[in-house]
Amino acid sequence: MSYRSVIFQDVSFAYDTATNPLLEGISTHFPQGWTGIIGANGTGKTTLLKLATGQLFPQQGQVNLPPHAAYCPQRTDDPPHMLEALIEDTEKSAHKIKYRLGIEEDWLLRWPTLSHGERKRAQIAAALWLQPHILAVDEPTNHLDSNARNMLAEALQSFKGIGLLVSHDRELLDSLCQQCLFLDPPAATMRPGNYSNGFKEAQREETYRGDQRIQAKRQLSRLKREASRHREAASQARRKLSKRGLAIKDHDTRSKCDLARLTGKNGTSGKRLRQLDGRMKHQQKKLDHIKVRKNYELGIWLPGSRATCSMLFHLTEGKIPLGSNRWLHFPEIFMRPGDRIALTGINGSGKSTLVRHIMKTLNMSKLRVTYLPQEIDCATSKEIIHQIRSLSSQQKGHMMTIVSRLGSRPHRLLESMEPSPGEVRKILLAIGIVHEPNLIIMDEPTNHLDLPSIQCLEKALDNCPCGLLLVSHDLYFLNRLTHIRWHIVKKTEIGEAFELKNGCDE
Repeated sequence: MSYRSVIFQDVSFAYDTATNPLLEGISTHFPQGWTGIIGANGTGKTTLLKLATGQLFPQQGQVNLPPHAAYCPQRTDDPPHMLEALIEDTEKSAHKIKYRLGIEEDWLLRWPTLSHGERKRAQIAAALWLQPHILAVDEPTNHLDSNARNMLAEALQSFKGIGLLVSHDRELLDSLCQQCLFLDPPAATMRPGNYSNGFKEAQREETYRGDQRIQAKRQLSRLKREASRHREAASQARRKLSKRGLAIKDHDTRSKCDLARLTGKNGTSGKRLRQLDGRMKHQQKKLDHIKVRKNYELGIWLPGSRATCSMLFHLTEGKIPLGSNRWLHFPEIFMRPGDRIALTGINGSGKSTLVRHIMKTLNMSKLRVTYLPQEIDCATSKEIIHQIRSLSSQQKGHMMTIVSRLGSRPHRLLESMEPSPGEVRKILLAIGIVHEPNLIIMDEPTNHLDLPSIQCLEKALDNCPCGLLLVSHDLYFLNRLTHIRWHIVKKTEIGEAFELKNGCDE
C-alpha cells in the first residue's frame, strides 16, 4: 500500500507546564518528498516531528500518518535500536546503506568512543535501513565534517518516502526540500519551494503586512482627527440650540432655535460623527486583524578580559587514547592569553578528546573559563533548567535577558520540561558571560543554534578580548574569529593513529 502524505487537521499541542499552546489550529499536509520545518530555537520544530511520527499526540485535532514511521532525534547519546541488525544484515540494500554512510562493523562495540558525527551517521543509516513510510530527521548535519555531510545529503536524497527535515543547514534545505513549514508559535505557514524561496516569500509577506498596518493606522488616525473636529462642531451646535440664558421675551432667537431643531440644520455634525464612529470601529477591527511579527532586539556583549598570566595552558609532547587501539599524537602545544585558535579535523579524529584533556590541565583557581561542550545530555539539560529556576529573580532576569537577545523566548524556555539542545547552549553561554571569562573553549558552538543566534555569537566573540579555542566544521565561523589553526590529520603509516599539526598562523 502506498502512503502519500501525513495530514494535520486542526492540531493543537501544549506541554503541561506551559501557559500557552505551542501549536494551535495547525492544518496542513506533508506529501512524498522532503518538507523543511523552519523556526528559531524553541518554536516547536522537534515537537512537530514527534507529532508527525506518533511520538506525541495532539490535545486537539488529529494527525493522520502511515503505520511505519522513523524519527531521528538531535541527541546521539544512545545507539539506535536497529544498529546491530543493520550491521549484521548481509543483504545488498543494507550493504549499500552502510557503504554510503561509512558505517563500520565495530561501531556498536565502541559506541562510547565514537564522535557525535559518527553516531549521527549511524543513526540515519539505521533509520533508512528500516525503509519507513515517513522519516523525520532532526538536525542531521550537526557534528559532521564536510565529507560526512556530503555522504548524508546523498543518502537523504535517495529516500523516496515522506521526509520531514529540521535543520539550520540552508544548503541542505535548499537541495532537498520541495516545501517548507515556517513555525511562529502558535501558528505555522506552509510555503512552496525550498528554504531560500520560502524565506524570501515570508519576508515579502511580512513587508506587505507591515505596509498594510501602517496604512491602516494612518487611516484610523485621519478618522479620529475628523471625528474630533465634528465632535467639536456638534458640541457648538448643541450650545446654539440651547435656550438656556435667553431672555424670555427674545422671541426671535427662540424661534430660530426651534426652526433649527425642526429642520435638523445644525445636526449635520452630529450625524457625521455617528458615521465616523462606525467607520473607526471598522478600521480598528481591520488594524487588529493585521498581525505583524514582533521583532526582538538581538545581540550580546561578552565582558571577558585578558588573563594576566603569560600562558593559559602548556602541554608537552604526548598522546591520548581514543579507544580500540586508536591514538591521538600531539607535539608541544600552548596557548597565550590573546590567542584565538581553531581546532579542526575529520569526525573521530579526537578533537573533543583533546579539548577534554586540555580542560584537565587548566588552573581553574587562576583562570575564569567558559566551556561549551559539544553535547549536553538530556539529564544534564534538565538539571541546568532546574538550577536556573532556583535563582533569585534578579539573577534569573539577567540570564533570561541574555537568552532573549540570542533569539529564544525566556517564558517558553522556563516552562519547558526538556529544553531543546539549542536553548541549553544559550543558557550555558549566558552562565559563562556572567563569569567574565579569561578563556572561552567551545566545541562545535554553532551546532543546534539558529542562524540569528550564530550571528549574535560571532559578533560577541569577535569583540571579546579573552582567549578563544574553537572546535568547529563551520569554516566561515572559524575564519572570522581565529588566527591560529591546529589541524588533526590521520597518520596513515601507523593505521588508526592521528596527529595534531599546530602553529599554522593564518
